[in-house]
Amino acid sequence: MKQVTRFLGQREAQLFDEKLMSSTHGFSIDQLMELAGLSVAAAIGKQYPSGVNAPETGRNGGGFKRVLIVAGPGNNGGDALVAARHLVHFGYSPSILYPKRSSKPLFQGLVTQCEQLKIPFIEQIQDASTVDTAYDLILDGIFGFSFSGSIRPPFDDVVGTLQQCQTPIISIDIPSGWHVEKGNEDGVGLEPQMLVSLTAPKLCVKFFTGPDKVHFVGGRFVPK
Repeated sequence: MKQVTRFLGQREAQLFDEKLMSSTHGFSIDQLMELAGLSVAAAIGKQYPSGVNAPETGRNGGGFKRVLIVAGPGNNGGDALVAARHLVHFGYSPSILYPKRSSKPLFQGLVTQCEQLKIPFIEQIQDASTVDTAYDLILDGIFGFSFSGSIRPPFDDVVGTLQQCQTPIISIDIPSGWHVEKGNEDGVGLEPQMLVSLTAPKLCVKFFTGPDKVHFVGGRFVPK
């Protein structure tokens, strides 16, 4: 039987997460974040191997080893921080741009875990050519399905710079700047080469098209 893919709108995605964290399903936010970050890291490992024997190599000729991780202030940023930790164990060398840190203990703990692994936190990125020289991959964990409206500082400048980069971009769940249901209708969002949907694809995935686009779904833990 052919499997039918279900796409979630913004409200459906919110209700989906709420149901997973309800007493009937028993997941916690840190559990979901850990599963999400691991899914993202595993997808990167499959599509963009870090080793020198990888069939496709990064800009430094030794695999896609150097990863710029851009973390936003919400749960999407938390997923990115978790992914950074797993990427280290998978043989990558991530650096994290986290310009608007959360004061919540969960996120502070994720930062501490990354610091204990000696993952560098950078204060800013320069122009696109500098980013392209320094990194083989960019992980976009800025905004998730709750994003709406315009991109506000400091992320407007960050997204503007990333839009000009030639380095492959991987987005977590939603390409940053996209409307969760209508896609990149205003043209202000990122155009990633790879998208990792979490739990279930969102409606905007229908606009994620092209011969070189790669789409993963990380959510095998979701009950039927």
